[in-house]
Amino acid sequence: MGSPFLLQPSRSLTEEAMAAAGQSQDDLKRIAALRAVELVWSGMVLGLGTGSTAAHALDRIGDLLRGGDLRDIVGIPTSEWAAGIPLTDLAAHPVVDLSIDGADEVDPALNLVKGRGGSLLREKMVEGASRRFIVIVDDSKLVPRLGGSGLAIPVEVIPFGWALTLRRLQNLFDGTPGFNLKLRTASINAKASAFTEKESEIEPFVTNNKNYIVDLFFEDGIHGDL
Repeated sequence: MGSPFLLQPSRSLTEEAMAAAGQSQDDLKRIAALRAVELVWSGMVLGLGTGSTAAHALDRIGDLLRGGDLRDIVGIPTSEWAAGIPLTDLAAHPVVDLSIDGADEVDPALNLVKGRGGSLLREKMVEGASRRFIVIVDDSKLVPRLGGSGLAIPVEVIPFGWALTLRRLQNLFDGTPGFNLKLRTASINAKASAFTEKESEIEPFVTNNKNYIVDLFFEDGIHGDL
């Protein structure tokens, strides 16, 4: 992929956003998504992102295809949502022209946290194969430091020996102030730790690639590289 860049809003969208102080967060996501779709051209292979923010862009692309304003578009999905866009895969198209997705956090250097929705591996593979990757966020996703919002840094792991992997991650960050981790479970209220419960008694959250997620928490965010 190329160097990161900021996609500046067009004048009309900037004016709309400024006049939309009372709009919902979803409205602002939609404004940003429409701007991103301006960079989609006929004949492209697209990486189709996951989540509510990316869905606005995919819906718009689907509308443009049905209306004939875009043609010969194919998409590689990272989730089940495709908005009627014809689908393909990385085997048929190992190079993706453009991927559009949201992010969970963005720091001032445009580093991202993604995958809290559970499609981490597919997102990384598709977006890593892309010539250009557009990230759509509203200001609620901007943080001074990744992990600084108090939300998790997700790590996708294979189910076999997940408890061993969890212990190794714990050892990797042993001594980091305010660090904690846990296996993500199917119930948001459930707790799962390799140190407190047996594997057979836990119902893990399962990703779309049939893997598990270990959530890492950094009380003061991430300092330096992981």
